[in-house]
Order: sequence, then structure tokens, then C-alpha cells
Amino acid sequence: MARFELHERLNADTLPGGVLQLCMLRVMDDARFDWIVMVPRRTGLTELHDLLPPQRAILMEEISGVSERLKAATGARKINVAMFGNMVPQLHIHVIARHEDDPAWPGGAVGFGTREPMDDAARKEKLDRLMPVLRPGLNTGAPSALF
Repeated sequence: MARFELHERLNADTLPGGVLQLCMLRVMDDARFDWIVMVPRRTGLTELHDLLPPQRAILMEEISGVSERLKAATGARKINVAMFGNMVPQLHIHVIARHEDDPAWPGGAVGFGTREPMDDAARKEKLDRLMPVLRPGLNTGAPSALF
């Protein structure tokens, strides 16, 4: 069986976060948005339907949990969830906190403008602020059965 490896582009554009039952959590290295990328830790996945039904159920629960915690951690007006895979074929899910004053509002954040990588201090601040999302055990709300 092949060992799971993160796609090189996801590895280059994101910062390490937490690990859930199915997904690896990554933080998009972009100062403009609070943006989590969820990657199921299975080899050879490109589409949602590549997961077995029980894995799809786990994924949906994990997306819901991350979305809920991201909204609470950021005070976002809306959480956008998307799967594309046009540039990175490995199955991954974008979970993005959206605010009326963000640069892409009300349009989509994925593919908007040019990513603005953070410096070390901004990365630390963002990771510290998103700890309740990245480390679900630190969440002060009611935990999901999967977390």
C-alpha cells in the first residue's frame, strides 16, 4: 500500500495544523484570509466519490466541525466550503472564513488575486488564533463525537 503524501503545491502554500480522524488540517499561508485546507489522509483520492461511504460520512462531519470552530474563532459572517482540484488533483477541501471587509467579498476567495504569504510573526499570530480550529480538544464549545 502506498504511503500518504501531501501534494507539493499544498505543502508549499500551507502551514501545518492539526490532524483529525480522516483529515490533515493545513492553514493557507495567505494574510488576506483565515483559510483552512482539509486533506483526507488516503492515497490516490481526487474526487469526493473516491472515498468509501463511511469515509465520506466522516469527512462531512469533519468539515462541519472545522467550519463551526472556524466561524467561532474568527467571528466570520459566512464560511465558504469548496472542492476544486483543477490545479491540485489531490482531494482537498477549502474552508474559508469570510467577512464583509475582506478583499474578495462578496465574490469567491479561491483564485482571487495573488496569495500574500505571511512573515514569521503573522504566521505565529494566525496559528495561535486558530488553535481552537486546529486542535479541536481546545475548543470550548460542545465537542463533536468525532473530535
